[in-house]
Amino acid sequence: MTGQSSERTVRRARSWVTDVLLGAGVATTVSAVITANQGGRHAPDQIAYLWAVGLGALMLARRRYPVVVLAVTVLGLFAYYAAGYPAVGLAVPVAAALFSAAEYGRIRVSVAAAALVIVVSVFFRLAEGQDFSFVVGYELAGHVTLMGAAIALGDSMRSRRIAQADARRIADLNAARYRQEADARVQHERMAIARDLHDSLGHTTSVIALHADVAQEALGRDDDAARSALELIRSTASRSMDDLRRTVTLLRSPGDRPRTVVSLANLDAVTQAATAAGFDVELEVRVDAPLPTPVEAAAFRIVQEAVTNVVRHSAGSLVQVRVHQDERRLSLSIIDAGADEPADQVAADRPGHGLAGMRERAESLGGTLTAERLPTGFVVRAMLPLVGPA
Repeated sequence: MTGQSSERTVRRARSWVTDVLLGAGVATTVSAVITANQGGRHAPDQIAYLWAVGLGALMLARRRYPVVVLAVTVLGLFAYYAAGYPAVGLAVPVAAALFSAAEYGRIRVSVAAAALVIVVSVFFRLAEGQDFSFVVGYELAGHVTLMGAAIALGDSMRSRRIAQADARRIADLNAARYRQEADARVQHERMAIARDLHDSLGHTTSVIALHADVAQEALGRDDDAARSALELIRSTASRSMDDLRRTVTLLRSPGDRPRTVVSLANLDAVTQAATAAGFDVELEVRVDAPLPTPVEAAAFRIVQEAVTNVVRHSAGSLVQVRVHQDERRLSLSIIDAGADEPADQVAADRPGHGLAGMRERAESLGGTLTAERLPTGFVVRAMLPLVGPA
């Protein structure tokens, strides 16, 4: 607000200086013409020069009252000539007033005032017996040209001011749109971080809960199995805390780039938890070239969520994870292949969780995700394009 107030103050000061200089120029020019003492019934006196000063002083009010200034100028010109003072022409006294009225959008008033001044002047000069060819054929064209130029200049200044205002308004709208887009990107980023955090903590919680049960059952009967389960719980919780710290850092400093991104190279951490839970894991990753960061992160989270669902709900013993890349897409399949009966995956298919969350990740990249029952298990397949949707 302080900057805008200072800018308005500067603009007002510049406008005031401009009007003072214009008024001084009008008063000086008209006074110089009066001093030439051409024509008229009386020699110039103080009243004639006061008239010139008053004509210049009118410029101080031209922005607020352009029509009044023009009307007073025209009437003052008529009164000046009626008093018999030396000739000052037509265009010189009224040019500034015509310019001001046109500058503030009073084009019709300016044209009407110029026409009135010309018609009245020609009429009275011819009525006084002045030569027609001199008044109409010689002087008239010059007066019309000067008045027309003053009006055209004022109108061009008005058009330029409007164009500048429109440009500023468009720039402000663009700046507002860019701010909105930036806010939307930040919000989207935060949603992605929250979703990553949900998936990571969900996986960790499932692993910890599972191995806590294993440790509880093994206590007093198989101390080595209990210690192994507790060690897995400790390492899993430690990794989860590291992920949580990184995520909180991102939320506290949203301008930090780049983000710490999960990678398919870390799938061993996912499959290790399933192995520790008693599953045989077959992992096959065929990636020939670096993947786009969003695609790799989505692929990792989909595999992580699907394996977590198997650990939670499957009665089988074999998990097959395949990640294949071709020129246009990345294909994923996570198969619970070892169950004697279909695995119960219904609990995972809730809005915003499980299958729905995986499907949302795939579709956000323009891909697809399907899940179906097998005769002895369950399979999740995803296709992620390597080029984002148009």
